Amino acid sequence: MKEDPVRRLEAIMAKLRSENGCPWDREQTHRSLRPYLIEEAYEAVEAIDSGDPAKIREELGDVLLQVVFHAQVARENGGFTLDDIAEGICEKMVRRHPHVFGNVHVDGVDGVLANWQRIKQEEKGGTSSGKTSVLAGISRGLPALQRAEQIQARAAKVGFDWSSLNGPLEKVDEEIHELLEAWRRRDRELPDPERVEEEFGDVLFSLVNVARFLGVHPELALNRAVDKFIRRFQGMERLAEGKPLSSMDLAEMDRLWEQMKEREAQGQRSE
Repeated sequence: MKEDPVRRLEAIMAKLRSENGCPWDREQTHRSLRPYLIEEAYEAVEAIDSGDPAKIREELGDVLLQVVFHAQVARENGGFTLDDIAEGICEKMVRRHPHVFGNVHVDGVDGVLANWQRIKQEEKGGTSSGKTSVLAGISRGLPALQRAEQIQARAAKVGFDWSSLNGPLEKVDEEIHELLEAWRRRDRELPDPERVEEEFGDVLFSLVNVARFLGVHPELALNRAVDKFIRRFQGMERLAEGKPLSSMDLAEMDRLWEQMKEREAQGQRSE
């Protein structure tokens, strides 16, 4: 019978962490592994965006490795095991889907989400009547845009929301005005970088609200914008034919940038 691949992965990790294993793996802790878990999750998202099944499979394997790594660290310290992790999530999924594994009736996706949130609140010691904040349980470890998106969605579920897209769009204008006012004050008074930072944060938060109304995931949208900038900037470097961009003035670089935009547009029209 073929060996269970998950058990094989557990055995490999145990070997890497053993006395005769890998020095680097042996010295890792839950805390030292934090950046790798985040990195692998983002690489998995990038693979999903690529649509390449082979890449998705590989990157999800790297995410799974991080889970097994943490489980092995915990096992050595007398904590939980991989089986404990799996058992815990199995119980949670059954408990939070009573409309599938029980006799609860829900109406559509909205009903599922409302019931899920109610059960989460009860699990954390509160009730849907408001003893626990509807904003509780959203991790501070999330990327800021994603955290803002979840916070706003939670608030909207209890009716604290704009009635139309016009509301968040007007709020963006208001916050940009306040940001510019905070920035201009430095000409009249001592600069207040904390105020400028606060107002800039308000602009970003209001833009996330716009994204939510448009059905856009702000984290993914920003990543795509960054990818587009990288693609066009590297295209500028190629068009420069060896001439350093640092030796050009802004007008020259702008011309290269516009050439790259036009090439992209032509490529899209030819598809």
